[in-house]
Amino acid sequence: MTGMMITTLAERPELAGRLWDMTDSWPEFAAHDPLAWLLYPRMVAELPDYVLVATDGDAVVARAFSVPFALHAPGRDGALPARGWDQVLMWTFSDLRRGIRPDTVSAIEISVATGRQGEGLSGRMLAAMRENARARGFAEVVAPVRPNAKPAEPEASIHEYAYRTREDGLPYDPWLRVHVRAGGVIDSVAPLSMTITGSLAEWREWTGLPFDAPGPVHVPGALAPVHCEPDQGHAVYVEPNVWVRHPLR
Repeated sequence: MTGMMITTLAERPELAGRLWDMTDSWPEFAAHDPLAWLLYPRMVAELPDYVLVATDGDAVVARAFSVPFALHAPGRDGALPARGWDQVLMWTFSDLRRGIRPDTVSAIEISVATGRQGEGLSGRMLAAMRENARARGFAEVVAPVRPNAKPAEPEASIHEYAYRTREDGLPYDPWLRVHVRAGGVIDSVAPLSMTITGSLAEWREWTGLPFDAPGPVHVPGALAPVHCEPDQGHAVYVEPNVWVRHPLR
């Protein structure tokens, strides 16, 4: 990885059109989150100082999105929200529109090209995100973490899973371990971090599953079951995340 560089999109705006060139490990249904569809282009256009891109030669091998927002504004008072990822995105662009000064940076996504996983790139992108926030004067990064081994246990309670540890005291989940080793502290659970709805036809297209019976459906890549309502013609996925705080001072 001697030729690898991590830069902000503000430093290399020519990479804006190449952020999705790489193949990543996100499940297909995740691309249909309405807030992501609406706000990812705005993060690229309006917050390029908080978008990090890793390149190795001419190839984009990892990307990281983060956003600045006012966690300590009146009514928020430093409490990380149960709606996690969705809420932070809404707060960010509400604050931006109203001219409210941000005091915290939230991670939104860290993705590594499928052919480059297992090389420690996710940890390097997390370190770069922390350093980018520190350099801009922020005292804390928070992250609504999507535990990457949770899809193997979709029925497990996120409240138990988030705090499950190994014999060495580190988190059981590999991605949570990366955050804790980097200096993060598990704060709380965001049980409503992302909500994705779709018609039964859409869920069939996204997953290849029949979606023809009422109740929970186990979808590959999902952290919790998708709830199917054939009589109503729709299915709903509510993703839980785990809030991790990264103090920078």
